[in-house]
Amino acid sequence: MPRKMSPLFVAVLVLAGLGLVYQLIFFPGRLLLPVIVLGAIFAAYFYQMRGRRAKPKAKPHMRAQQPAQSKPKTRKTMPFRVIEGGKDDDNLPKYH
Repeated sequence: MPRKMSPLFVAVLVLAGLGLVYQLIFFPGRLLLPVIVLGAIFAAYFYQMRGRRAKPKAKPHMRAQQPAQSKPKTRKTMPFRVIEGGKDDDNLPKYH
């Protein structure tokens, strides 16, 4: 369920829209530079993200030609080492 927009936010959006329309009607040349800069930023971001997604994928028939592993990899068993602690055998509480 969408939340209601506050009246202040709606007023700011309406004023921004009116200012944009006024700018387009009376001073269209002033909007040319910001549109070009924002367009260049958007294009650079778009092409950068497009380049990241283009990764070569292995075709299914190429996977079948790969040699199969003869035996599965196993872990070496490591023996546990017991380190002697310094605990006292006296069951007396230690005071600081």
